[in-house]
Amino acid sequence: MVIELSWPQVSARRLERAGLNGRPPGPTGPDVARPDAAGSDAAGPVAAVAAMCGAHAQVMSAAEASIGLRLPGVTRAAVREALWSERTLVKTYGPRGTVHLLPARDLPIWVSALSSAPAATPVATGDVRMTGEQTEQVVEAIGKAVTGAALTIDELSEAVVAATGPWAADLVMPAFQTYWPRWRQAMALAAHRGAFVFGPVRGRKVTYTAPPDAPPVTDGLARLVTSYLTAYGPATPEDFARWAGGPVRWAGEGFGAVELEEVLFEGRRAWVLAGDTAVPEEPPRGVRLLPYFDAYVVAGRPRELLYAGEAAARALAGGQAGNFPVLLVDGNVAGVWHQRRSGNRIDITVEPLRDLTAGRSRELEEQVERLGEVLEARPRLTIGPVTVGAHA
Repeated sequence: MVIELSWPQVSARRLERAGLNGRPPGPTGPDVARPDAAGSDAAGPVAAVAAMCGAHAQVMSAAEASIGLRLPGVTRAAVREALWSERTLVKTYGPRGTVHLLPARDLPIWVSALSSAPAATPVATGDVRMTGEQTEQVVEAIGKAVTGAALTIDELSEAVVAATGPWAADLVMPAFQTYWPRWRQAMALAAHRGAFVFGPVRGRKVTYTAPPDAPPVTDGLARLVTSYLTAYGPATPEDFARWAGGPVRWAGEGFGAVELEEVLFEGRRAWVLAGDTAVPEEPPRGVRLLPYFDAYVVAGRPRELLYAGEAAARALAGGQAGNFPVLLVDGNVAGVWHQRRSGNRIDITVEPLRDLTAGRSRELEEQVERLGEVLEARPRLTIGPVTVGAHA
């Protein structure tokens, strides 16, 4: 008999597992391939990042907020310590080829999973595109260059060109009103192959270095599907493919490698891990502020349920989630917000899409105070229209 699940039930389940229901995230579900429930990582940044299947880190302050808002008492300093001092987190290209923070101990799973995806159709035109042989040369050169070193992009570029040939240096890739050398189109692929991770910032310059030593795994795709379904199920292979940035057929292979259970989610067929059908008894409640590209909204599907009504027009950018920081009320997107920092002050403007009760207003004020703690600044709240457009 197929279990039927409603949106409020699934919303409450996802919030609980994301650590957005007032309690820190932790391992849930049968045979979860996520952090162990022991040791210092069990209630810290590593556990939070693992529970959300990676923290989007193109905007680093947003990644720090995503993690800190899920963990009582944790500030951006703890995230930075885990990333640069303890090295229990790594910064690299993750799902969809975008920059993420990932648990260092899970990196072999991600490398195994993402490197197994068939190569995407190149978007570069013929005079920009690299051949398969050139791409392999670049990936190998990157891995060799960062071994035992932390290189800036200019230093890495010099090493790659020296190892491959002058063709790699051709300035043919349009990027931010300038042009990048040809070889840089292979950066995400090289990261997915485990050639490098981001290193500590040198002054204001990003560096790249070798990933931490760890034995490889061969079942990464199945384990990534397991973590994804634990956090964001019920879901379909199509949902996973959009989230991970791979083809549906590849996603289907991952689903086929895991023991699943079919459910009806708001009338559509979807899947959870076998035996993992439990949902909280209470419906979703509470007010949350989620920053740019928070994993919860990026992975949250169907969009029409999470971004119901006016929220779809106001808080999505061409159907894409994450380009606006959002106000979450009782599990649904109910507004947008923006922060502007000046010294040790943060001005936070929140634009609700509906009137907030007195209780919800107090919860919002508490979220603003907590955000200030996370980002180590004094916050000031303004309720009103957000005039800043979507983040690219």
